[in-house]
Amino acid sequence: MNPPIAQRRGVARTLHKETVTDDYGWLRDRQDPEVLSYLEAENAYTAAATSHLEELRSRLFYEIKDRVQETDLSAPVRWGNWWYGRRTEEGQQYPRFVRWGETPAGEGQVYLDQNELAAGHKFCDIGVLLVSADQNLLAYSVDHSGNENFTLRFRHLDTGEDFPEALTSTYYGGAWSTDGRYFFYTTIDDAHRPHRLWRHRLETGQAEDVLVYEETDERFYLDHVGSTRDHTHMLIPAESSTTSEVWVIPTDQPESDPQVLLPRVAGIRYLAEHKAGDWLIVTDADAPNGRLFSYPVGDSPTEGTELIGHDPETKIGRVLPFDRHLVIVGRKAGLPVVTIWPDSGTAFDVEFDEPSYQLAVGENLEFDAAVIRLAYESFLTAARIIDVDLDSGALTVVKETEVAGGFDATEYEQSRLWATAADGVKVPISLVRRKGIELPAPTLLYGYGAYESVVDPWFSPARISLLDRGVVYAVAHVRGGGEMGRLWHERGRMAYKHNTFTDFIATAEHLVAAGIAQPGNIAARGVSAGGLLMGAIATMRPDLWAAVVAEVPFVDVINTMLDPTIPLTVGEWEEWGNPVIVQQYQWMVAYSPYENTRPAEYPAILATGGFNDPRVAYWEPAKWVARLRRANRGSRPVLLKTELGSGHSGPSGRYDNWREQAFVLAFVLDQLGVGT
Repeated sequence: MNPPIAQRRGVARTLHKETVTDDYGWLRDRQDPEVLSYLEAENAYTAAATSHLEELRSRLFYEIKDRVQETDLSAPVRWGNWWYGRRTEEGQQYPRFVRWGETPAGEGQVYLDQNELAAGHKFCDIGVLLVSADQNLLAYSVDHSGNENFTLRFRHLDTGEDFPEALTSTYYGGAWSTDGRYFFYTTIDDAHRPHRLWRHRLETGQAEDVLVYEETDERFYLDHVGSTRDHTHMLIPAESSTTSEVWVIPTDQPESDPQVLLPRVAGIRYLAEHKAGDWLIVTDADAPNGRLFSYPVGDSPTEGTELIGHDPETKIGRVLPFDRHLVIVGRKAGLPVVTIWPDSGTAFDVEFDEPSYQLAVGENLEFDAAVIRLAYESFLTAARIIDVDLDSGALTVVKETEVAGGFDATEYEQSRLWATAADGVKVPISLVRRKGIELPAPTLLYGYGAYESVVDPWFSPARISLLDRGVVYAVAHVRGGGEMGRLWHERGRMAYKHNTFTDFIATAEHLVAAGIAQPGNIAARGVSAGGLLMGAIATMRPDLWAAVVAEVPFVDVINTMLDPTIPLTVGEWEEWGNPVIVQQYQWMVAYSPYENTRPAEYPAILATGGFNDPRVAYWEPAKWVARLRRANRGSRPVLLKTELGSGHSGPSGRYDNWREQAFVLAFVLDQLGVGT
């Protein structure tokens, strides 16, 4: 079967006195039946081109499935007189949300069943799941398309009956008033930007809702509306990539106007929390890695008290107040760190002994708790839920994820390496492999590198299938992410974005020099902004890679950043640049994969997209693949797989997700020449 040929229908644009024709710009018209037909033809071609892998995909799927305890219960977490948890059951795609009174024993009360919400739909995602302060009401929102446009509903928890109203075009985040009579939620504009905050009175129609706050600056989003940990205030953060501003409303005065804490100042970001009448502020003003100060509610922040000063070696990410403690979540030496600071006593870090790991704050519903719940995992440690005593620091493992199928962590080894980038900067690499394999070995290298996001090692039942077949797995912690603090991000964005790509290439070259990998037998994988990384390294060094997997890749940088009507564009000018500005255009056009696709022998390419994706439009991978096909002088396949009924994160059900993982891994193994 021959690959589909995308007809070239020029869509011209003029920028900086230069007229450029976008040969495949017509693929942006999702209403054009020919576009859908083309995507379906691409899917059919990809299915045919990978049909020889069907048995391997099936084997991989069942390997993944057999390692997962399908019927399972999360570690219940206490809130007052109730315990909350999630239950999965064999054969069910989605969890059931459960609560118990007094003790978490028995079946409990199923207060929301996502399987019921998903009935009759190919996709189902929950955006909001918030219980009111008196624990009598539930706010929940559902998206059935993958476009992150949610319908919000309310439920009586004692009867399980929903209120009559359904609020449309809502987004993530929200907050209850103390009395449970009001719920605050956000809605999105035509560019899918959450820009308005509304106050809804239960048992009234959406038309009666009151607009509380509107963000008119298109660079700013109302992404993370929520409550303080003590539930005394609602927090309304307005955030851009570089600047933030927080507005607050007391939850017991829901009809009051929002008040700003610190007025926005360009280039300064801050987070806010509340404890015992004081605001706790983490800010990067004159402190790239953050500093913490406090001031009484109602006072001027200029009279505040500095609690933790700036440390160039330690990043302060956020503060979590407890009744008698503060918990500081940050990073040091490229690893996550949690510091417990008693109101009276000496601060101490929670320590772990693996070379690299992922550490996150778990569900902590009680302000006056004696422990903090953390979630821990690594390449070789399946997810653990750990309670840490806030006074003694003693760790109690509450739940350890069972890995079935005979997995023995002692048969594998993980390590942390450092590559030297082109400018001499040391770039961390996290690596795992099965003990005793012959080196150099086929290698899969993963990367992201944007938005100050962090990619710490995580446990994956699917990855074991690679390791057991002799594949080395590594993560390149490239600049643009936040692994090494705020400046790690700053040196991988805007004019410095090229560092993200050259860092990734340097990590691959380091693995080769160390005798771990071989040039031309390395697969690279990245998602979204990591897909941009994949596109860039494929064009910059096609000789290094056997295969490149670019999932929902942001590869059409210039055309996307020129269109302010596309979701995220205006806000992302502060991450990538605005091509209308000559200097910034020059940065971007130097690496944009779509513009830099030139004749070459490319590695095997698998690009994926989601037809309803609001973050990276389906046409970006579609256009890129069309251009790659014409430019490719090699014989390796260039494939496109578009999910026609989902969005940015792919299939929503867990079994569907495992099948998707099996599809990608089979492609990678095939291109690495690894036996089945």
